[in-house]
Amino acid sequence: MSRPVVVVVGNPRPGSRTAAVATALGRRVAGDGEVRVVELADLAGELFDPASARVAAAVEAVRGAAALVVASPTYKAAYTGLLKAFLDRFGADALLGIPTVPLMVAGAPHHALAVETSLRPVLVEIGASMPTRGVFVLESDLADPDAALEAWCATHLPVLRPGLAARRAA
Repeated sequence: MSRPVVVVVGNPRPGSRTAAVATALGRRVAGDGEVRVVELADLAGELFDPASARVAAAVEAVRGAAALVVASPTYKAAYTGLLKAFLDRFGADALLGIPTVPLMVAGAPHHALAVETSLRPVLVEIGASMPTRGVFVLESDLADPDAALEAWCATHLPVLRPGLAARRAA
């Protein structure tokens, strides 16, 4: 059985536009492989419960992923506290070798660097491998998630795919 691409959505609203664009990216990364979506909004009441079986299952899904898409709306030039609480479950190098794409959604272009300056560092700290730049999507482009991702995918998927293939084979 092949490892799935796991999409972690840090939006506090389930079924958000952030989830839609992140899932679209997960499908593009996975190609014909499986995609699993972890909506942290569904786990919000359990994130600080060390005995939560559902959170433990989400953590294990992330650890076993062929690749990750980690997505958040931009709040105060950074990612959500919900996503931070989940990422705090992972120690240094816990995601070592997992190809990871950070994705952030924002209402204005002046937040474009948030994906690189706020989300990327925490993912690096927990060992995620990020061979490409992150994805920044304006809210105004969310009506067509696939179109919003087209340029990034054309440039970066060829770089991401070798690491994904290696993880799937492992």
